[in-house]
Amino acid sequence: MPRGIARDHEEKRSAIRKGAAAYFAEHGFDRASMTAAARHCGVSKALIYHYYDSKEALLFDILDTHLSTLVNQVEAAPETDGLRGLVRAILQAYKGADAEHKLQLDSLGVLEAEQQAPLIALQRRLIEMMGAALQKEAPGAFSGNRNLRAVTMSVFGILNWYYMWNHPGKGLSREEYADLVSDMILGGIHAL
Repeated sequence: MPRGIARDHEEKRSAIRKGAAAYFAEHGFDRASMTAAARHCGVSKALIYHYYDSKEALLFDILDTHLSTLVNQVEAAPETDGLRGLVRAILQAYKGADAEHKLQLDSLGVLEAEQQAPLIALQRRLIEMMGAALQKEAPGAFSGNRNLRAVTMSVFGILNWYYMWNHPGKGLSREEYADLVSDMILGGIHAL
């Protein structure tokens, strides 16, 4: 008779995802091994393989969980706050996910095309939401989608600054940075 799923199955899986993401981000996915990832997570190699049959399957689950959570949190942001609320929601969703975010930027391309497709769809959803918010704030600035993609991707570049170069406890809080970014974007797009 097959063994049932343990009560703490999802908690263990989540802990493995989080620990492996930190390990992969620190050491580089291409140089990382499942054995070392298991050691970093404080579990046996057998346990990590119980949950994931390959390093790529683990990477996919890390990225899928990260991007799905990000999209869900951003979609839940109140539309009444417009672009400012969207920027705040994205920065809050990035909180505690630096390793996952680094893997998204650095390692998505190592996955097979069929694994990349749903992840890229999630990324595109975020881009669409930002583009729609920008258009709503300054419809005249983007007539015929002129410059919309460039501005949208620039906004994500600005937001990534916080995760890449901000040092916790120094400088601006996430909320202060969200307001600064929103003010710069709104001032800039209204000048287009």
